[in-house]
Amino acid sequence: QVRLVESGGGSVQAGGSLRLSCTASGMNFKIAAMHWYRQAPGKERELVASITSSGSTTYADSVKGRFTISRNNAYNIMYLQMDSLTPEDTAVYYCNTYYRTDNWGRGTQVTVSS
Repeated sequence: QVRLVESGGGSVQAGGSLRLSCTASGMNFKIAAMHWYRQAPGKERELVASITSSGSTTYADSVKGRFTISRNNAYNIMYLQMDSLTPEDTAVYYCNTYYRTDNWGRGTQVTVSS
């Protein structure tokens, strides 16, 4: 059974940084594309960043140049380095992968104050 656990969220002032982690288990992590999504209050969940098994990355326009997605296949961990945070980045951030089925973590809250 696939399990995804996010960590690293918290409260930060605008302009600050946070690094999120997603620890995966129950899957062959190194062959899976991994994704970060976020959902702000009253808004739909949106794709923030993706990383393929080979390390290719894509980003939402809203976070390009500020967020960096990466992965460590030796430890089954994916990261999201978030810099120059703004209040618009406030959301619950979720880890996701499609491995036999759609798998989601429970999310980690990021709150950015102005």
